[in-house]
Amino acid sequence: MKALPFLCCLIRPSAAKLRVTVWELAVLAGHLLLYPMGVSQEQAAAAAARARATADADADAATEDLRSGHRITDAEAATAYATGTADGPLGIVGPTAGATASSTASTASLASLASRARVAAGSPATDAGATAATRARAGSRAGVATTATATAATTTGGGNDVDRLPAPALLPTEGRSHPPVLLLHGFIDNRSVFVLLRRSLRRHGWRHLEALNYSPLTCDIRKAAELLSRHVEDVCERTGHRRIDMVGHSLGGLIARYYVQRLGGDARIRTLVTLGTPHAGTRLASLLPAHPLVRQMRTDSDVIKELAQPAPNCRTHFVCFWSDLDQMMVPVETARIDHDDLRTRNVHVSGVGHLAFPVNGAVAAGIREALAAADPINPAQPEAADTAPEGAAHDRASVA
Repeated sequence: MKALPFLCCLIRPSAAKLRVTVWELAVLAGHLLLYPMGVSQEQAAAAAARARATADADADAATEDLRSGHRITDAEAATAYATGTADGPLGIVGPTAGATASSTASTASLASLASRARVAAGSPATDAGATAATRARAGSRAGVATTATATAATTTGGGNDVDRLPAPALLPTEGRSHPPVLLLHGFIDNRSVFVLLRRSLRRHGWRHLEALNYSPLTCDIRKAAELLSRHVEDVCERTGHRRIDMVGHSLGGLIARYYVQRLGGDARIRTLVTLGTPHAGTRLASLLPAHPLVRQMRTDSDVIKELAQPAPNCRTHFVCFWSDLDQMMVPVETARIDHDDLRTRNVHVSGVGHLAFPVNGAVAAGIREALAAADPINPAQPEAADTAPEGAAHDRASVA
């Protein structure tokens, strides 16, 4: 399917189309070179997620031991100290100590175990801020446990050392101006397509960037949207944000829109930016009906019909980038959203091919502008996108 625009260019050549096609071929070559890197990054991210789940289970078990009054035995203390998961001999009290001192020190030691287990779940392969998020979340939960025990110890007349433990730390991204951004790739691609966009966002202040690979063997947009839903919940839990932003390229934008519009994702997604997404389907999909996902991108598919249904009170703000030289979109206006119930801004860029959206500098600047804009559903902030003149809000060639 990615080769069809090049064939179309040969049938109806023009200087602009030839220039865009050459650039598209260069981008495609880059995609092929970077594809293995995207696969390895996804594997590392999956391993880190499994480690976090294991650490969470261990920490929850330690917290449950605290609640049930479990005391650390000499064997447990020795094992914890030998493996480096406890602070040291002074942080561990055996059964020979007094009851109050034992309870207090056991509380601190178990809290340390919980915190260190969560910190150990961090991975260098995760994006900047993910390890810090795990550490802070661990500190917050461990702090809750130690505070509860400190209260109990104070009630019984002891535990002064516990009372002086530091307060739980705030989650690392609370109060930041930019929510996390989740990037979703297109058909037969992976997260490596966003290498340049991620670099651009990081340089301009976005610290927490996530990406999700969905399998090229995925056969249903609805199933992919369910996978996306679970990943969004995980991002929100790890970062402490109630809502995040999302950028979807091509099919990725369609999956993200289905999640927002049909699966209640508008409660989690503040702004959805789509790049060359066939919101109304594309006639090109009729030429390659073999793959189920391609069939769902037809103009008359059930998925496209579902997205055309009413969506009252949808809270997500949509920003759709479309190009006059996107040869995958037939017609090119299919990459726009024209829906009465959705808050949408359609941004026209000139001379950008379909594969070049995620690597184009002008498009990256437009994405940063869209993500940095005030939340359009927050009445306490100006709604610049909705009060702008009609032409500026829907066709902004200046972005190019």
